Amino acid sequence: MHSPMNTLLLFESTRSVIKAEECLRSNDIDCQVIPVPKAISSECGMAISIDTAAKERAEELLQERGLKVRIHEQAAPKKPCFDLLTTVEQGGCSAKLPPEVLFDAVDRLPKNSDPNLLVGCGTGDDAGAYRLTDEIALIETTDFFPPICSDPFEFGQIAAANALSDVYAMGGRVLSAMNLVMFPASGIPFEALHEIIRGGQEKVAEAGGNLVGGHTIADYPPKYGLAVTGTVHPERLITNANATPGQVLILTKPLGTGTLVAGQRLGRASAADYRRALDSMKQLNRTAAEIMQEFNIRTATDVTGFGLLGHALNIAKASNISLEIETSLIPALPGALELLDEGCIPGACYRNLDHVEAATDFTAGLSYPRKMLSLDPQTSGGLLMCAPPEATDSILAELHQRGCPFAAVIGQTTALEQNHLVVR
Repeated sequence: MHSPMNTLLLFESTRSVIKAEECLRSNDIDCQVIPVPKAISSECGMAISIDTAAKERAEELLQERGLKVRIHEQAAPKKPCFDLLTTVEQGGCSAKLPPEVLFDAVDRLPKNSDPNLLVGCGTGDDAGAYRLTDEIALIETTDFFPPICSDPFEFGQIAAANALSDVYAMGGRVLSAMNLVMFPASGIPFEALHEIIRGGQEKVAEAGGNLVGGHTIADYPPKYGLAVTGTVHPERLITNANATPGQVLILTKPLGTGTLVAGQRLGRASAADYRRALDSMKQLNRTAAEIMQEFNIRTATDVTGFGLLGHALNIAKASNISLEIETSLIPALPGALELLDEGCIPGACYRNLDHVEAATDFTAGLSYPRKMLSLDPQTSGGLLMCAPPEATDSILAELHQRGCPFAAVIGQTTALEQNHLVVR
């Protein structure tokens, strides 16, 4: 097991971060590129996290390469007041109902004919959108789930980031949020409740929004999330239904959170790999949403509990096209593919496979671990966007420079083929 990555290496530019990561990895020093925490002042928005034990060796190697580096020691994480994972068998977005059950229930509802309802239940979008004026549309969403990690504060952060992501997937900005809290009246210290809400409030503030209240009921196991309101210009709304053939698929975060959480439960994920998964889930999709608007992207979704393929299928069906996905190009969190290869596969992967299989052409020779990675139930995953080919390099450059170092092209859109998804 690795020791916690409590040392940050700070640099003057993104180019220096890239060179430093290459140098460290080539010398077998485990490292992770992360956004610089808000509390730390740095010339560059990205930093490298390493084990404290490797600090002196890393500093020596970087100096030999002529790279200026500033060392920042992070405080060791406090032991949580209560281990939330002792209350659940499955948490985060892995706790979702099977997609076909949900869609069947929703599809039989009466259709809404209000012309100002820009996005409702019919396209499997991430949130609803309602036009208030010619300049303003409201984005409304909610999300909550059982604990995905042990620490109450981190659980609050992750649950909030996950709920806020729906607004970002629609290209909006966050206005306000309300707590949705289910917590037992006894059996768990109420300090854990405070820490959960404090974690949520921190993420809402980071999103530029206001936490304005909420609702609680007594329930076990605990669950937490947010109801979020955002805004977007009606003509700049990003949905599932606007994709066209010939676009490029860009994924902004690596996959594998579901697998690494399962590996943690079984004692098979390294501490460093699990920490990377937690950090990824806590990262807001705010910057990625801003970049989508800068490049006039009009189709995207966030990748959560139904896996990459489940959410890609929503785009394909709503836009009446096919999506071709190259699994070898999908970025994976460190340790995820190794766990999948060992058979550490979340049960939700199989539920997601049941949902997409009839609409998917899985080509012969497809790597089984990579197939399962594309079905991994993400919690607070990244954005999957459909981008014009001529803007792809510029979009990736912006994503890499502004906090999404693993963003990658993973496929393309085509005219509708025999199946909505082609997975190689």
